[in-house]
Amino acid sequence: MKALALLSLVLAWAPPWEAWLGAFPAHMLRHMVLVAVAAPLLVLAFPGFGRAMAVPPVLATALEFAMVWGWHLPAAHGAAYRHLPLFMAEQASFLVVGCLIWGACLDRRGPQQALAGAGGLLLTSMHMTLLGALMILAPRDLYAEWCGTVPSLSGQQLGGMIMLAVGTPIYLVGGLWRVSQVLNDGRTA
Repeated sequence: MKALALLSLVLAWAPPWEAWLGAFPAHMLRHMVLVAVAAPLLVLAFPGFGRAMAVPPVLATALEFAMVWGWHLPAAHGAAYRHLPLFMAEQASFLVVGCLIWGACLDRRGPQQALAGAGGLLLTSMHMTLLGALMILAPRDLYAEWCGTVPSLSGQQLGGMIMLAVGTPIYLVGGLWRVSQVLNDGRTA
């Protein structure tokens, strides 16, 4: 599990995703790998780390929401696109908030904590669905002007589809799985 968690971090950053997918889809793929693949694997693979990341689920959910939507505002995204230190801060913050929400969800301090964590994952699934849909349905490239790039509505739409295809189901399944655990534990108590 530890090797898989570390491999997911390598896969987020090492391959030349921009050359293969384009700038915005590569951004979204990295984002999704960090928050929906690497973060839960890190929390599961390193239990001490997972416990340290287990903040109250409402706090984790709020921080994750603010960070994801904040970095996807056109000006913030453009700044991270143009400046390496801001890109590094963006990527690190995605990983941290991903670990916070998964740490909160996978915390085993009782059914109320588990249900609150599951609720956080389900809310995250919903807001990621909304953000992905916004990118797909936007009538123009929302980011090109801020990034100083040629507009690519198709690239933005592919990025939105990556968010929908990766983030939405992983958070949804994680939340439902956690709810089912609580319900099953209640039957055996």
